[in-house]
This record gives sequence, structure tokens and C-alpha cells, in this order.
Amino acid sequence: MKLHRSIILILAIFGLISFSVIGSQLAEAQTQPAKPAATPTPPISEEEGVVKVDTEAVNVLFTAQDKNRRLLLTLKPTDFQVYENGQLQTVSGFSRQVDLPLSLSILIDTSMSQERTLPEEKSAAISFLEAVVRPDRDEVAVISFTGESTLEQGMTNNINRLRRSVENVRLAPQSGYIGGGVVVGTPGINPNSASGSTAVWDAIWVTSEEVLGPAPEKTRRAIILLSDGVNTSGKKKLNDALEAALRAEAVIYSIGIGDNYYNGVDEGSLKKISEKTGGKAFFPRDELDLRKAFQQIQEEMRSQYLVSYEPTNPALDGSYRTIEIKVTNPEMLKEKTQLTHRKGYFAKTQKKK
Repeated sequence: MKLHRSIILILAIFGLISFSVIGSQLAEAQTQPAKPAATPTPPISEEEGVVKVDTEAVNVLFTAQDKNRRLLLTLKPTDFQVYENGQLQTVSGFSRQVDLPLSLSILIDTSMSQERTLPEEKSAAISFLEAVVRPDRDEVAVISFTGESTLEQGMTNNINRLRRSVENVRLAPQSGYIGGGVVVGTPGINPNSASGSTAVWDAIWVTSEEVLGPAPEKTRRAIILLSDGVNTSGKKKLNDALEAALRAEAVIYSIGIGDNYYNGVDEGSLKKISEKTGGKAFFPRDELDLRKAFQQIQEEMRSQYLVSYEPTNPALDGSYRTIEIKVTNPEMLKEKTQLTHRKGYFAKTQKKK
């Protein structure tokens, strides 16, 4: 002990260590017993690694409504069962999701079919953002699209930036368009030009892959699509967009709105892509209906449940697997309770070593 203290004092004299270190060294030498040599941690075996990967849970958001479409907020785990590919699963977690952070993308169709409704869409979207976004935990991106998609605002929690980005969205008509469905002059030379076309599925695909895909893991991911759903161009099909949304675990809420000059609204496609991802499609007839649609989306997003289970099939094969949540409570069955959730998911693949 005396030898140790002397060495420290000599080093201090020559400026090799500070006096503050001396104090701590001396105190430690006086109070701390000698520590035994640490036992090295054994490496994780291959078997342990596989178990850790294979037990990753599947998380499913859902809402419950009675026959009058009133949201039910008192469900218990005993009220339902979860099935994957027809096989009953064991629920490992269940909770109401009110505070879970939100990663949201608003897709606004700016093709000619939106000429009459775009101002009302923008106004309703801004009101929705002001009511929903919590700056301390939520983030939103704004994308406009015609034949091409434009990122008007990347993910942000700044409501002023979001408001400006929506306000700045403009109609993108084709060359020679003068309004009211009238195009004058010679049509464009390039028949595949993005001008005047609508690539709905491309917009959903790129949003799912590049905007929501990189979002934080533990967030509710959603797309609000403002469009008539009439896809006239693009490389992606409806199923491509649906697959991308499912991989991103994004719920799609469609607001089918447009101008009858352009074939009306494709209700079937909008219903399909919304319902398959656990969302809903709305078809407002006027500005009041439009605002009601946004209000209902807001209420549903605040009334969701999150159920988790570890699939009985642990294979990391990237396969598509169906999900069904069935009501088992007799009283709820009498009330014709409907559960809305995504209809399936893609299993993860084995990570490369």
C-alpha cells in the first residue's frame, strides 16, 4: 500500500497525472478491496441466436365497432382470438394505443380530376393536421402526385412547415389545359409523359418504401390518400402498392374525391387497398362530408388496439401470411361487432451474417 501511494505522488510531481486523479486513486486504494479477475462472457451459441430471432412478435393494430358503427373502447383479450393462416395464435400482448407515436404521410392527387375539390382538400387536411399532430411525438410527410410523386415536405413534427407544404400544393394540369376539362392545342409528343396522368399506385409504393419504411420501429404508420383512385399511368399495379404498404405496416385511409368529368371515383380499388391494410375508404359528396371523413379518421386513430403474438410458424422465409381476428364474446357477436385490421403480413427473412 505504501509503495503504491509513493508511486502516485512521484508521478504527480512530474505532471504525469492530476491531483484530482491522485485523490480518487488514494481513496480507492484505501477503501476498495482487490477485485478478482473477471470471468469472460461465453459467446452466444448458434442455437441461442436462432431462438432470439425466431421469437419476434407480430404486432397488429385494429379497431372495433358495433352495428351502429360506434367505436368500442372496452375490449378485453378474452373477447377475441387471433389466427394466422387459419391457425390459432397465443396472444402475448394487448393494449389500447393512444400515446404510441404516429408516422403519417398525406398523399394529395394534383391531377386535373382534382381541379374543383383541391382547395377544400387542402383546407380539411390542414385542420386535420392541427388537431392530430402532437409535436413531441408525431411526424408527418406531405407528398403530391400526378404521373410523378413530389415530396413536398419530409417527415417533420413542425406544424408550421406542414401547413405551408399543404398550402403550396398546386394543380399539375397537362399542357394546353385551360380548365373545366378542356384541353386546347396539339397533344404532347410523348404519350408516356407524366403531365396530365395519374400514378396512384406508384405514389403509394414510393411512400411506403422510401418515406414510411425508414420510420422508427415503434410507431403507428398510416397513409391518408386524397384521390379519385383512377390510375392512368405508372409502373406499379394495385397489388404492388398493397404489398409495399403491408411491408411497411402502413394503414391506408382513402378519401375518394374527384370530378365526374374524369370517370368519377374508383371506389372498388380504394376500398380494396384500404381494407386490406386495416384502414377504410371514404367517399364524401361535399365539403362537410370531407371534413367528417377526416374527423372519423382522427377518432379511429385514437381508438386503436394493439395485439401482439409470436407466430406458431417461426420460419423466416418472407412468405405472406393471412391474419384474422375473430370476435368470441357472445354479447359482442349479438351486436355484430366488426373488427378492422390488416389482412396479412410478410414474414421477415433470415438476416445475413
